[in-house]
Amino acid sequence: MNEKIHIEIQGHRGARGLCPENTLSGFIEAVKLGVNIIEMDVVISKDNKVIVSHEPWMNPDFCTKPNGQEIENNSNKKYNLYNMDYVEIVQYDCGKKSNLKFPSQRSIPENKPLLSEVITKIESFVKTNHIAPIKYNIEIKSEKEYDDIFNPKPDFFVDLVYSELKKQNILSKVILQSFDVRILQELKKKDQTITLSLLIENKNGLDNNLKELGFNPDIYAPEFILIDEQLIKELHYKNIKLITWTVNEIDDMQRMISMGVKSIITDYPDRLINLIKKII
Repeated sequence: MNEKIHIEIQGHRGARGLCPENTLSGFIEAVKLGVNIIEMDVVISKDNKVIVSHEPWMNPDFCTKPNGQEIENNSNKKYNLYNMDYVEIVQYDCGKKSNLKFPSQRSIPENKPLLSEVITKIESFVKTNHIAPIKYNIEIKSEKEYDDIFNPKPDFFVDLVYSELKKQNILSKVILQSFDVRILQELKKKDQTITLSLLIENKNGLDNNLKELGFNPDIYAPEFILIDEQLIKELHYKNIKLITWTVNEIDDMQRMISMGVKSIITDYPDRLINLIKKII
């Protein structure tokens, strides 16, 4: 479908524009649509389980309490996943309540899954349906000011995620990404072979961001509004791959492709797939 222009299609949090984010149904929908890579986020529970979730708390925009009631706004600490065992986390629904930011998103009862559940489900679905192998782009959600409050310190966080990926035997199919340079530094120490991606949403410039990281990552992943032809040239010269996020509008997708971006993360993989079909 996309062989001629070789665009990697990454489903952001599964297919967030169509299904509840970071859920089993969303990931399977993205695979059905034809993405090459599933993008997701991971946090840690109180009992040290690797949970697929963008925030380390229950988001009131789309999660509800076990009794069906709304979650109060500004209650991150009250519903902090790092203070909850997984048996408690799974009692909350994060799919039935419509996310108003995504009017086309289907309402589907879903809880926050374990990373191991996601991998097992996708690998089984791919095998059963004779689909080309799927890769995984996993963001480790860590912030220095959240250490020991919403997330473990980087060394322990990395150990938990890496151990799970090794247990699932998918390290060769994984990109590990983070905004937190400490996470990537720990990963680099642990395994020189794993693919690392530096997420960027600042305007500090390539050289400053690489200097803070301390080494050249395999992938540089800025928000799409930060990309220009000069950045693409510099990354090509340094032999660093470019991935961009989160590109949802057709015009922006077209612009990224025209500039030579080869890997795009989107909430609407269906839009990107249809655009590529028209181009070729």
